[in-house]
Amino acid sequence: MLAGILFLCSCNLDEYPYGFYSEENFYKTATDAEAAVNYAYGALNFIEYSRTIFFIGDMPSELITTKSDATVDNQDLNTWKVANFKTNATLEHFFKYAFVGINRANAVIKNIPNCDFDQSLKDQFLGEAYFLRAWNYFNLARNFGLVPMHYSVVETLEQTSSPLAADMDEIWNLIFSDCRMAASLLPVYPQPRIGRADKVAAQSLLAKAYLYTASAKAHNVPLYGNMTLSAAQMYDSAAYYAGTVITGQNVYGFENNLLDIYDVANPRGREKIFLMSMDRSGASEGEYSKISKMFIPYISGSTIYLKQGDANTYIPSHDGYAEYRTEIAFYNSFDAADKRKTHLIADKVFSNSSGTTISAQYPGSLPYPFCRKYIDPQFVGDKTSTRPFLIRFSDVALVYAEAAGPTAEAYALVNYIRNRAGLGDMMPGLGIDAFRDAVYNERTFEMAFEGDRMYDIRRWNRINEIQEVIDEGLTEAQYTFYPIPQAEVNLNGSLR
Repeated sequence: MLAGILFLCSCNLDEYPYGFYSEENFYKTATDAEAAVNYAYGALNFIEYSRTIFFIGDMPSELITTKSDATVDNQDLNTWKVANFKTNATLEHFFKYAFVGINRANAVIKNIPNCDFDQSLKDQFLGEAYFLRAWNYFNLARNFGLVPMHYSVVETLEQTSSPLAADMDEIWNLIFSDCRMAASLLPVYPQPRIGRADKVAAQSLLAKAYLYTASAKAHNVPLYGNMTLSAAQMYDSAAYYAGTVITGQNVYGFENNLLDIYDVANPRGREKIFLMSMDRSGASEGEYSKISKMFIPYISGSTIYLKQGDANTYIPSHDGYAEYRTEIAFYNSFDAADKRKTHLIADKVFSNSSGTTISAQYPGSLPYPFCRKYIDPQFVGDKTSTRPFLIRFSDVALVYAEAAGPTAEAYALVNYIRNRAGLGDMMPGLGIDAFRDAVYNERTFEMAFEGDRMYDIRRWNRINEIQEVIDEGLTEAQYTFYPIPQAEVNLNGSLR
């Protein structure tokens, strides 16, 4: 965003930059306004932003590693080479595109109130913009801690030099208030809208935000101890808003079968509260997805087949790039009966749709057992409709359980998730600390490969338990937050 402003300046040094948006002939109709909202959503689909969901949400944890010839930047994230983080291109892109999304959302928030069309549409578009601003700040705060605060659209060069948030209260209060605003403006639609937010998505994000701050404060993560609200108050708020998702609507809910959650042909399934919008019919990557290829090993360069759970059914897939490689220690940590291992991680592939011939298996010629949550049997070459799962109903159910503690309702939610995976009930009669720790562990397996693990580790202040962090001898000051990229510091005078 800052680079764009400077580029405009460089075209004519005698001319003052006009800014990003020409609004005189825009926002005249509902179609114009929806185009602006779609533009704000579009920031999520930048390749450098969407792939980073996994590069910083899972790879620095114990879940996945990367291949030996991956880019140096991603290898550094994987092995915690913090000395290189300020110039790490993956972190720089994530930071930049989050602010692109914020600026686009701010443009909608500024202009929609003055539009002259149906109020219900204005409310919808405004609600989505508030949600997107909250979503992007949610990601920034969890990774970078204090970041610059942009409350309005950047239109002049001076506005690019916003200072850091004064404290955690400032950044998280904006996230909380934006989510509440979004929830007040958005309806619950009769069926989920692919790639778009609704009231339930806003309530879910608000629950996740309150749980993050509550547990970060409770576990003494730096900067969170000075937040105004107590951990108990924030746990209560997380439980309340997660509870509204669980009991306050009938559009979303649990899927009975694990494979149904990840069925690419059912993007409006009950589990899918907020999905990234990608479809194999798109013209360029970002419009279509290659997420599946990032998880799958290179096998033979041809079509492979995967068994569908316990059914005698085999579905086709392409092979892949082997960028997100399952850590073997994590794979071995699953209970042997856990269907999230046996059904959602492939340890063998077949050469035909009848499953008569195994073409590769682990251990053996398959280099690692791979996540198969992202499989599109209707792939077209490299194009798939596999979409990152940004908010899922089971995630919100576990948010409720952790926040509420060992109530009957919380136990029932966790036990449903465990029983669906083929496991028995959680140990009864746990105290609140032991129960929350058990839910934290359950999230490890339920949310695996969905870009969520590192955030649980961060808010529980357990980064120091990661083996690479131990090997590097890192201090709390070095690993708690990623540094703001040096390129952004160079462009923003208030950060120097």
